[in-house]
Amino acid sequence: MEILKIRKPDDWHVHLREGIILKNIIKFTSDCFGRAIIMPNTKDPITTIEKAVSYKEYILQSFPSTTNFNPLMTIYLTDSISKDEIVEGYKNNIFFAAKLYPANATTNSSYGVTEIKKIYYLFELMQDIGMPLLIHGEVNDTDVDIFDREEVFIDRELVPLIYNFPNLKIVLEHITTSYAVDFVKEKNIGATITPHHLHINRNAMFFEGLNSDFYCLPVAKREANRISLIKAATSGHKCFFLGSDSAPHLRQWKAFCGCAGIFNAPVALESYLQIFEDENAIENFEKFSSLNGPKFHNLEPNKEKLIFEREPHVIDDFVEIFDKEKSIGKIKNFHSGQTLNWKLKPFI
Repeated sequence: MEILKIRKPDDWHVHLREGIILKNIIKFTSDCFGRAIIMPNTKDPITTIEKAVSYKEYILQSFPSTTNFNPLMTIYLTDSISKDEIVEGYKNNIFFAAKLYPANATTNSSYGVTEIKKIYYLFELMQDIGMPLLIHGEVNDTDVDIFDREEVFIDRELVPLIYNFPNLKIVLEHITTSYAVDFVKEKNIGATITPHHLHINRNAMFFEGLNSDFYCLPVAKREANRISLIKAATSGHKCFFLGSDSAPHLRQWKAFCGCAGIFNAPVALESYLQIFEDENAIENFEKFSSLNGPKFHNLEPNKEKLIFEREPHVIDDFVEIFDKEKSIGKIKNFHSGQTLNWKLKPFI
């Protein structure tokens, strides 16, 4: 029996949602990650210390106290965000980082920043105090093709941002293009890569009709871009690390409105590991999942270990969501009905 043992990973980008959904799905993150950066684009976005404290308390109450998991909170940047909230929240270890959503670029981003240069004063402040900036790197212009929005964002917004704030710690989230891969390495910033962008290209959204199960933002791109992402992730390069961007939507809403997001939390680690095995790069899996992220963020790696066994298994189609004992719906799993070769075993 083949076994792989690694340091417990961290998820540097995850959506937990709120309420009943959070209570049902938190275990998939808290059970196998030591830390996770929690996205702040809840229905009422996390724009204050008070909201962050309340949200974190709710998260902590939603999994067993014996579980060793630390949710890292972020503040949602807006045109009118209080700089005092940012400074006090960061200095008091309430906020780990700030999240930049261009307005209307993705789910629950209508409160996001309408013109990035208008909040340059916040970036200067964050640079001074050492606070990381996490970026959803897409423009939202309707005249820019959706498949080009990441590249346009890099050229239009990220190049001048890095020039003006060379010491600001920046993570370009869920990158999807070879252009982004090359830029990240050239500028020595951080980048998260999702499991779904390693497995699918844009054809997945159109296989046997319009398939909302594979619709996410940023959208998957051409096959050449997927290959570039695979090479980046499996290389062990210090700039690239795990960020699942797991984003649950109840089936009735995902199928009805095509909400952006792929729910991969139950299989994220096995999904990544499949790619590393396919690329004969299992020796770099721990760097990507457990070491590069902490090093970038000046944190110690987790001390706990995870064990994987090579045990091919078929992934369930859905996770059922319960309110007490009543089912209120289902969430479609990434890799539904597919076979993955590695299976996570209990901690040691």
